[in-house]
Formats: sequence, C-alpha cells, structure tokens
Amino acid sequence: MKELNLQKDLFDFIKEAVPPHISMVDVIADLLNISYDSVYRRVRGEKSISLDELKLLCEHFHISLDQAIQLKTDSVVFKDPEANIVVENFFQYLQGLNKELSHITQFKNRQLLYLAKDVPIFHFFLSEELTAFKSFFWSKSILNDPEFSNKNFSLKNFDSSSYAAIGRQILDVYNSIESVELWNYESINSTILQIEYYRDAGIFETTADLNEVVIACDKMLEHLQRQVEKGRKFNLGATDSIYKAPVKFYINEIILGNNSIMVEFDGNKMAYINHIVLKYINTTDKKFTEKLFNNFQNLVSRSTLISETGERDRNKFFKQLREKVMALKR
Repeated sequence: MKELNLQKDLFDFIKEAVPPHISMVDVIADLLNISYDSVYRRVRGEKSISLDELKLLCEHFHISLDQAIQLKTDSVVFKDPEANIVVENFFQYLQGLNKELSHITQFKNRQLLYLAKDVPIFHFFLSEELTAFKSFFWSKSILNDPEFSNKNFSLKNFDSSSYAAIGRQILDVYNSIESVELWNYESINSTILQIEYYRDAGIFETTADLNEVVIACDKMLEHLQRQVEKGRKFNLGATDSIYKAPVKFYINEIILGNNSIMVEFDGNKMAYINHIVLKYINTTDKKFTEKLFNNFQNLVSRSTLISETGERDRNKFFKQLREKVMALKR
C-alpha cells in the first residue's frame, strides 16, 4: 500500500536524522509508549501509525508534515530554535549556539560550510578582550539588554568570565568540525564599524580599552592567518601535535556572503539561514539544501583557495584586513 510505503520512508528519514550512537527504536518506544516489537512493526510498515503518533514523531524529530508524507509543494519548512523559549540575554543565545554545534559533533562524518558576510562568531572567542567587546556590543546594541543601558565598555569593569567560558566551549566544538569558509575583503567591515561607532560615540570607557580591543582583533586575524596557512584549526599557542579539524579557506573578491551556514553530516544536509543580525532558522528540506549547497560550491569554484596554498593571495588578504583594523587605534 502507498500509505505504508510512505510510512517506511518516514522512518528511513528519521533514522538518517538520529546520531549513530542513539537507538531510533529506543527513542520511538519511549516517545510513543509502546513496546519494541510494536515499533519494529511500524518501521517495517506492518502496522499503520495513527495521526497522534505522526504528530508526536514530527514534533520530536523536527519533521514537517510536508516531509513526513512527501507533499510536493513549493513550501520550505524551517525550524526556529527559539520558537518555544525566550532568549533574554546574550549568554542564553550562546548556550543555544553551543547546543546546536554540539549536536553536529554526534555524527561521525560532518562538515560545516560558512558563507561569511561577517567574521564567523567562533573566531571572536580566541581572546578574552574580543569576547568581552562582542558580548557587550551584542548585549547592549543588538539585544537591547536593559542591564547594559547607559553603560560604557570597560575591560576592567565588565565581567566577561561567563561569556568567555562558554565561548571557549563553542570554539572547541567548532575546532573539532571540518569546515570550509568563504570570505570577502568586506567580511571584517561589520566588526570595524562596531568598534568605530563605540569609539566615536564615546562608549569606550578609556582610549586604552579601545586600543586593547583593536590589538585583540588584529591578533585574531594573525592567528586565523596561521590556521589558514596550516589548513588546520587550533587554539592560540597550540603545537602541531594538537591541531584540530581541517579548514579550507576561500576568498571571493566580488561576492559578499550572507552568513548562511550549511552542515553535512553522515550524508544528510542542513541549512542555517541568518536573520535579524544574530538569529538563525534551519531546515533539512532536501530541495532547499541541495540548491544552497550547489550554489555554495558554484561560488567556491569562482573563488581563490588560500589555505595551505596561495601564499601571495593569503598574505595580501590578511595584510589588508589587519591594516583596516589597526587604523582604528588611537
């Protein structure tokens, strides 16, 4: 029967989305409160699932009804990680980011593709000064956290220890995932404008605070250049023996990205689409993700690889970015 074939396809879809170390049967048995035998009968298509069961499965595994019954429509269903929770501050945002990244690491084969309009957030956790500035800026100027209203930025007076701690966790997870980053010469501009605005608006408590953030940003770019040269991710001060996942780094001089993130894990694809500065929605819709992945590969084919090769282009790229940053110093 067609309905049971669709049901088997549904369970095949669920199986692909479950990390390999987790038993799909165990999860479904607990979720539907049925025996293992009953689960297997449904998986094999010997017993139809009810609408109530379909609803529970779709909600738990974040599957749209379109995907579940393979409706051929022009709709693309996205998941909003913050749909059912209230993110009140930047620390909670970082907790959500850490959770999303950590889920990816549960799969054996994984790769992250980043179309960088701005510097990817992970790199700001390389230093406490940058973590402090970015956490303060996003809290005060983007999330409008009332705790930061009427406050100036001071490295001495702003306690960024909690942000730094979770930031290091996020960086460690990111460093464990093979990735491809596609940058433009303009990718640094957002950070430059943020520092410039705080400087000109008098929000830096002292000139020393400004200069320390500028120097930290320059050191971040210097470290990133070293990683690109090696083609591997690693923390500041790391030796060859503790290098992490591979990274491919491309520059495109004519295309400015949009901070889209694409993830491939064990043959499955997921896309994260940026909106409202910091927010992301995601989808596993196969039609959508295939188009996005193909578009990314098309851009890569028209870009310059500067990781492990392209020394002249690599040095030129980072020299220009670092000069822009250091021009902010007073």
